[in-house]
Amino acid sequence: MAFPLRAGDPVLVTGGSGFLGSSVLRALIERGVRARALVRPASPRGNLAGLDCEIVEGDLLDRASLGAALRGVRHLFHVAADYRLWAPDPGAILRVNVDGTRALMGEALAAGVERVVYTSSVAALKVAGATAPVDESAPLDPGEAIGAYKRSKTLAERVVEEMVRQEGLPAVIVNPSTPVGPRDIRPTPTGRMILDAARGKIPAFVDTGLNIAHVDDIAAGHLLAFEHGRVGDRYILGGENLALRDLLAEIARQTGRPAPRIGLPRGPLYPLALGAEAVARLTGKEPLLTVDALRMSRYRMFFTSAKAERDLGYRSRPPAEAVADALAWFRQAGRL
Repeated sequence: MAFPLRAGDPVLVTGGSGFLGSSVLRALIERGVRARALVRPASPRGNLAGLDCEIVEGDLLDRASLGAALRGVRHLFHVAADYRLWAPDPGAILRVNVDGTRALMGEALAAGVERVVYTSSVAALKVAGATAPVDESAPLDPGEAIGAYKRSKTLAERVVEEMVRQEGLPAVIVNPSTPVGPRDIRPTPTGRMILDAARGKIPAFVDTGLNIAHVDDIAAGHLLAFEHGRVGDRYILGGENLALRDLLAEIARQTGRPAPRIGLPRGPLYPLALGAEAVARLTGKEPLLTVDALRMSRYRMFFTSAKAERDLGYRSRPPAEAVADALAWFRQAGRL
């Protein structure tokens, strides 16, 4: 049963100034809704420049601010997350992504929100042991998750599912793969890898793989999930499965650099990752290489969006276009 998104509907987007959140916000504004963006006080506002939306300050760990942001709102897109693969305090990632999601969903119920799209992640799906691209039928056990981010997104997804069953939360879950494209303001871990590769700072690679999708296609998938998704169901919003070697080769092709050709074994990299993390704890800067990233790279993060394509009408463009748009935006922003 379709749930139409109507012009003039008051809609809140959490994380509206971020990479994916700003793309969802733009897609909603194009549909004529009355958009409201929840933004942390310290978050950069560049992605909101020129957009016809209301900006409200708040924080997922400040429940009172969530209630205020939801006042008068009909629908909610919860896109905000702490998307770091390493943090000096891993508990901070869990508090934002799990406790913050629980608090926000509780406030949404109290406010009478009619429809929720919750942005989970393919990080909440199990790839270990997979012999084909993973679909929605393979939820990850939180105890098997590698690192604080994957564990937090898995636990948060379980929170939303339980609130759907127990409290009637009207939420549809989407599981984006790896978004690539413009407005990666932070940048995300993938955006940072694209920048480093474009600068010639990645001369080698390990044998792993990613599912790459244009951020604007994933954003469009959020609206499709809103209108056509089933409450309590999950939908992978992904693109094309690529070996890391092939992704780096595409970045090299578009920047006129030689593609890296050296494949590295993981074993000798672990001491380097431990050293990088030790330095990061002293400097406060995120390390270029982490133990959890190496552990995750043992698996090819390959997924299928067949369910979203069939049930929602979801489509994604070739990854070369996503890379081109990301590089163009980084150049325009003076990052490259």
